[in-house]
Amino acid sequence: MVVTPLHARQDADDVSEYHIEAQTSLVERSLRTLKHGDAFAVLDAYGDIGGVETSAEGLFFRDMRHLSRFQFWFAGRRPLLLSSVIQDDNAALSVDLTNPDIESSAAVAIHRDTIAFERLKFLWDDACYERIALRNFDTDEHRFQVGFNFDADFKDLFEVRGVDRIRRGSVSSKILAPGTLELSYVGLDGATRTTRLDFSPPPRVLEPRRAIFDVTIPGRGQTSLGVTVTLASEGRTKPATGLLPAYLNKRRQLRTATRGIATVATSNTLLNEILCQSTADLHMLLTDTPDGRYPYAGIPWYSTVFGRDGIITAMLMLWLDPSIAKGVLTYLAATQATAIDPAADAQPGKILHERRQGEMALLGEVPFRRYYGTVDATPLFVMLAGMYFDRTGDSETVAKIWPNIKAALTWIDTFGDRDGDGFVEYFRETPQGLANQGWKDSHDSIFHADGRLAEGPIALVEVQAYVYAAKHKAADLARLVGDTDFAESLTRQAEALRNAFDDAFWCEEISTFAIALDGAKRPCRVRSSNAGHALMAGIAQPHRAAAVASVLLSRHGSSGWGIRTLSRGEARYNPMSYHNGSVWPHDNAMIALGLGRYGLKHEAAAVFEAIFGAALYQDEHRLPELFCGFPRKHRRGPTSYPVACSPQAWAAATPFALLAACLGISVDHVTNTLTFANPVFPDFFDEMEIRDIAIGSSRVDLRLDSRRTSGCVAVEVIRRTGDAQIIIRK
Repeated sequence: MVVTPLHARQDADDVSEYHIEAQTSLVERSLRTLKHGDAFAVLDAYGDIGGVETSAEGLFFRDMRHLSRFQFWFAGRRPLLLSSVIQDDNAALSVDLTNPDIESSAAVAIHRDTIAFERLKFLWDDACYERIALRNFDTDEHRFQVGFNFDADFKDLFEVRGVDRIRRGSVSSKILAPGTLELSYVGLDGATRTTRLDFSPPPRVLEPRRAIFDVTIPGRGQTSLGVTVTLASEGRTKPATGLLPAYLNKRRQLRTATRGIATVATSNTLLNEILCQSTADLHMLLTDTPDGRYPYAGIPWYSTVFGRDGIITAMLMLWLDPSIAKGVLTYLAATQATAIDPAADAQPGKILHERRQGEMALLGEVPFRRYYGTVDATPLFVMLAGMYFDRTGDSETVAKIWPNIKAALTWIDTFGDRDGDGFVEYFRETPQGLANQGWKDSHDSIFHADGRLAEGPIALVEVQAYVYAAKHKAADLARLVGDTDFAESLTRQAEALRNAFDDAFWCEEISTFAIALDGAKRPCRVRSSNAGHALMAGIAQPHRAAAVASVLLSRHGSSGWGIRTLSRGEARYNPMSYHNGSVWPHDNAMIALGLGRYGLKHEAAAVFEAIFGAALYQDEHRLPELFCGFPRKHRRGPTSYPVACSPQAWAAATPFALLAACLGISVDHVTNTLTFANPVFPDFFDEMEIRDIAIGSSRVDLRLDSRRTSGCVAVEVIRRTGDAQIIIRK
């Protein structure tokens, strides 16, 4: 992967970006991903690392690659692959291998398919555990060698993405015991990072880059090998536990994490597989932090905290699992900026964009140690806080973060709106920061109809929508704490923004909202998916909704696999681009929620059907971060994007949000009700069950059915504990 500085693509006085370009594609090889805490692994189908030098394969810890090569061999050759699967709950990788024909002189010493190898690999508590079971299916005894070739380049994740460094630290290795070797890196930041490999039993040969075992297996016999790779940064190494206790702890944690969450099942078994995969992916990406559990954004490039990603993931999952929102809110409140720091694009009250723990971030070679260069996370934070309270009534958490909510609102009105025109704009404070600071943060994603890049400060359409919703939600919270004057002021501000928004952003000639206003307050008259977020947040006047939907769902706006980020025919349209014509599942989910909000349920169902169709073509039915926006063709799936993260948190949350959009689901703790507003099913299922959904202190199981009611959705209460009410509103 290569990160190309913007000045290499544009004028010499332009500033650098952190854009991922591909030397190799993540989709050309069948990669497997594992994650736990701050460690993740990108493996090939064999369970190996390093088959392609320029790939993203590796064992990573805190934004640094701690293993760049780890390859298992048999008799000097690679075994034959039989099967390779990530377990359904993402707990471990299971790989079945066998031997090729091994010749000795003119004879075949070991015939193919004689020895079976079963690899089990998983991550737990800053370590990677592996057991290889070897079984001889012959009646004769066999002797052979197996081994591992390994290496650690200790590259920062940004180096793996392609950033060149003039200087690096030093790598060394030493054997600590007959079966233990340590690779270490002393960085330019002075920190020591280590990778310790413990082999069991000890190999006959242990050298800095390889281990060799002599194996003898009697006829019909079996044996096993084990290796534990322990990762440490700043010289602190957690003692690794045994493989079996670690595996049991892993499974116990997964059971605990998913205990008590609501579950969904439908009459479509393929949709059920998608929902199960999404649930497993979300719980793999959820990471314990001192300030709450947080959904890391995605693997491999974004396995860390992103403010916007975490907030939107929590929003999409709120009806089903509000605990995600609680963790996101408490973490972002704890990391909210409190001072002006131009190098980090930070001002008091601003919500974090990205956190990195790697050497380059710690040294300031990239600005992302704690980086605040995003304009939307702050209003989204306030918006989520209000939505979370509506859903749960958790006044204790809201009271705890109320000072942070007020600080965020102050940022919106001051640093967010420096010219005082009522709109929130962005421009970066540091040349190393991101030039565009909305969710479409590519250097060329905001432009005018003729293709000219917009000059800032830039006011994005969706950001004004988020501010509108944030102020309404904050007004409700202000009333909760007894500050009625503040609540009334916020409500007035929100409604004034709504009127000004329509005047400034509506473009009659393209029948939708402009993507942005540039620094001269000129609208960028471009048809984009951003306009759909205005529906999601409720800022759009009701009479605008149908026109916006028509543009989004037209043959120019929709690829057939989902709504494009940019409509076909726009000046910078490119279906293979990151933000200018691709399809993002989470973007479609937010648009569908907006369509449902304005009563356009059949349009929301059409979006669901498109994304469902795309998911059927993905490996493991896992929705990726994005895919290309080429038009849908018969008998073939969507075109993959070469460096898309998979899994990605907000992509995993997408199917649940699409269900909510079609069913009009809302939960109100005040009235203790679960409401379905004009529910509609897409054509690919006609029955659905929601089990153990929490409504205040109540728990409810429901069955929804459209088969007996001429397409209308009927709701049946199967089980109810407590006094929660179920309402169907037509």
